[in-house]
Amino acid sequence: MKRTRLLYAALLSLLLAFGLCHHALAAGEGTKLADFYLTKLPAPAPNPSSPTLEQAMKIQAEFNKAITPVFGKTVGYKAGLTNPSVQKVFGVTAPVRGTLMEKMILKSGTTIEANFGAQPLYEGDLILRVGSDAINGAATPVEALRSIDAAIPFIELPDLVYAKDVKINGPLLAAVNVAARYGIVGEPIPVQATAEWMERLKTFKCQIYDEKGTMLIEGPGSNLMEHPMNVVLWLRDSLKADGIALKKGDLLSLGT
Repeated sequence: MKRTRLLYAALLSLLLAFGLCHHALAAGEGTKLADFYLTKLPAPAPNPSSPTLEQAMKIQAEFNKAITPVFGKTVGYKAGLTNPSVQKVFGVTAPVRGTLMEKMILKSGTTIEANFGAQPLYEGDLILRVGSDAINGAATPVEALRSIDAAIPFIELPDLVYAKDVKINGPLLAAVNVAARYGIVGEPIPVQATAEWMERLKTFKCQIYDEKGTMLIEGPGSNLMEHPMNVVLWLRDSLKADGIALKKGDLLSLGT
């Protein structure tokens, strides 16, 4: 009996030590990554270099806390890796979530330097704006659409943050707030909760052209989890799992 108790105590101590070590792995890594992000210098992989998604979201919380004084209050959220083919590249089977901050959102016509980040990119995107808190109780894409008041064209200007020799997977992307840096918004287009709008959102085409008018890339709305409203519900549920409710005015960036 005494030996059983000793073995149980030893096992419990080992589990507690593992849990504390597991938590400590992520501690401080978000702040370190934020330092690289704010100075626009390529960052090495965090420790651990292959975090779990749970660890990555803890790193992200620390990262976001560190950059908030520079980028301002939360104005919305972004879903990354919403295209199944892109998910395969990053080794995941679901999207990842980030936070949009006030000074990340730039008006159409803004001029920005080409090297705006450590590893800058550009992507065609779509923002849907929350028009009602009722979205938190929506059960279907159609119900959720009733709580969307505008579609906003969005050219995202993400920053992958990491050095080019770092193999970026889904959790590493999540750790740096899903690469959110800047984005250019167009004029809001009023949305109506109709079958026509459900079809428009699914079949619209995002096209990016160069300065000579040559189309560089094109993609339909159905690339986004088969329908943009599926991404909205995914974001809503992801936030709800962390105790966060969407509110009127929130901007939802739906990915590429």
